[in-house]
Amino acid sequence: RRFLLKKLFLDWPLRRLRYVTAISETTKNEILKFTNCAPEKILVIENPLQSQYLTRAAYKFNAGEPKILQVGTLENKNVGRLIEAISGLACKLRIIGKIDESLHNNLLTHRISFENLYDLDDEQMRAEYVNADIVSFCSTYEGFGMPIIEAQSVGRPVITSNISPLREVAGAGACLADPFDPSKIRAGIERIIDDEAFRMSLISAGFKNVGRFQPSIIAAAYKRLYDKVLHEVGSHVG
Repeated sequence: RRFLLKKLFLDWPLRRLRYVTAISETTKNEILKFTNCAPEKILVIENPLQSQYLTRAAYKFNAGEPKILQVGTLENKNVGRLIEAISGLACKLRIIGKIDESLHNNLLTHRISFENLYDLDDEQMRAEYVNADIVSFCSTYEGFGMPIIEAQSVGRPVITSNISPLREVAGAGACLADPFDPSKIRAGIERIIDDEAFRMSLISAGFKNVGRFQPSIIAAAYKRLYDKVLHEVGSHVG
């Protein structure tokens, strides 16, 4: 079944397509790894911010008991290690995404103060970023990393994984940590809490970083690609 799905949705389409877009260099490299696609056919065009994230929000950091927002609960989202990292830390964890029994028991075992929500619409999700003190996105694997730039766009400090493509998406606007080492995640979170200058520098760098994900910029990249295809097709027909 895996062989057939790969043929239907990856190998055969790639043979017929003039160009392929990938949302990150990591995704491009995975396509190259699992197919015989020519590298020059794959163009990296990153994801854009949605319109509701194009305005900043007021920010007052709660240093006494910061609210940490975790987006996603699948295995690659690494929630288990985040729980271990913040065990004993004065904070509240707000988890977006359904949690299973194992994850729930893990939260109780480590005595984490937490809240859990899921099935949020776009405006509700933006409100979660706005109401957070810190956004944690220490995944072990991602194709892109939208929560990073969504958090940056509303002016929230981010801690994310020091792996591709997350560090490239974050630019200088995030604290980078080894996602496989809870002690490193904890050290990053504690630095954001304790070091106001560092925290504010992340927010400032985040605002600058999200400029490259503006919808107009991403749309312009696609237009250049479409113009290129039209020119090549027209030249071939002529």
